[in-house]
Amino acid sequence: MGVLLGFDFGLRRIGIATGQGLTDTASPLMAIKARDGIPDWDALERLITEWMPSALVVGLPLNMDGSDSEMSARARKFANRLHGRFGLPVHLADERLSTHEARAITGYRGRAGDQDGTLDAAAAACILERWLKEST
Repeated sequence: MGVLLGFDFGLRRIGIATGQGLTDTASPLMAIKARDGIPDWDALERLITEWMPSALVVGLPLNMDGSDSEMSARARKFANRLHGRFGLPVHLADERLSTHEARAITGYRGRAGDQDGTLDAAAAACILERWLKEST
């Protein structure tokens, strides 16, 4: 499976993690700024060029009952645009409770978001690692 990049989609920031199928592990990488969910496409292109992933995994924000949330359509649109721009396979992954899990891992106690993107990148790692373990 090689190297993968995982994304925690958000309207102001998109968390990014890197992982690999050999060990089914992922690590937080960074977060990039977004404007109303539109990412800095140049920054994403630089990351994809640098990491050369075999696939991308985008967190799909679902309600606790498994139904689509208000953000689900926007995350799907982001996933479709990633595929269209970079021609890589893009997988959607259930991201329920990933931010809660990331808070526990990082010890982050702040409000809903963090200023430097640490929590967003950690959530992306949780999403990617969960997907890796479920897909093998």
